[in-house]
Amino acid sequence: GRQVFFMAPTTILADQHYITAKNRLGGLGVNVDLLSRFQKKSEQLVVLDKIKNKKTDIVIGTHRLMSNDVPTENLGVLIIDEEHRFGVKHKERIRLLKKDVDVLTLTATPIPRTLQQSLVGVRDISRIDTPPKERLPIKTTILYYAWGAIKHQIQREVDRGGQVYFLHNDIRSIPFVVEKIKKLFPDSVVRGAHGSMTSKNLEKTVLSFFSGQVDVLVCTTIIESGLDVTNANTVIINNAHRLGLAQLYQIRGRVGRGKIQAYCWLLIPDKKLNENAFRRLKAIEHYSALGSGYQIALKDLEIRGSGSLFGYEQSGHINNVGYNMYCKILKKGLDEVVGSAKNGKGFSFRPVVSFKGPAYFPST
Repeated sequence: GRQVFFMAPTTILADQHYITAKNRLGGLGVNVDLLSRFQKKSEQLVVLDKIKNKKTDIVIGTHRLMSNDVPTENLGVLIIDEEHRFGVKHKERIRLLKKDVDVLTLTATPIPRTLQQSLVGVRDISRIDTPPKERLPIKTTILYYAWGAIKHQIQREVDRGGQVYFLHNDIRSIPFVVEKIKKLFPDSVVRGAHGSMTSKNLEKTVLSFFSGQVDVLVCTTIIESGLDVTNANTVIINNAHRLGLAQLYQIRGRVGRGKIQAYCWLLIPDKKLNENAFRRLKAIEHYSALGSGYQIALKDLEIRGSGSLFGYEQSGHINNVGYNMYCKILKKGLDEVVGSAKNGKGFSFRPVVSFKGPAYFPST
């Protein structure tokens, strides 16, 4: 008889989850409602009343679910989708609303802090490695920024009747990019989308892309979560070296959601990149197989560090003792707390000594 809150980071994603849940669970007698700040005040009050009077079973929403006016007395399960998009304070605030609430977080790429918690036993983790049938791995290529190459890739996708994401994470110059692509493809429909647009215009643009009325969508990382357009099978990411590894993986996942071969093009400037940026790009290029999110997350953990396990930092290095030693020390402490360390056997490892000089004992 408890209620379920399903929280998504964006209104677009919350809308998609609501439609899916309504279609799949509505026929089973499960009452599903949507709560977001883009609803009318009267609509929000109706949903809040349903929650208070236990007339709804599942409430899907955005950060609006964290507001103080949302009743939580009957909350039993909290589900957080795209967990990496939420800050620690947001997640902890909801979890602390009620001590006996079960929390399930969903993500294709766990943040280093979450992954670290699972590796040392603080948090349970379940992996789904099997992709949907007929899915194909996304072909990922790193290219130097050049309009000739960009035109070729857009042309190939448009010629086969598909749609293109062009990710340009600079709101100020998006109009320039839109006009440039319009000149290259006068017969195609090109639109821009970013978070600074009014909600009505943004929704109109995104829905036009959903319905296939827009051929090329020039956008920011607003597409990182939730967009599910099976006809969009080419994504071009400008200045890919500036994005995080998890971001790159999530953005690449916007394409290849059907049976058609998808492509991801990572554009970088013709200059030397810093070491971490180079490692991120090589990792995303290497891990292109379906279900590579966990390997991507492990690589992200290696590059960024695990952060504060119980504090608010979600990344950061443990340089003082080294990563492997840190894991062993933390695991030993956890074992002692839960009573699984017996006779000191819970913390045993073989030291390795590296010495480049002669290793023989003198004869005298």
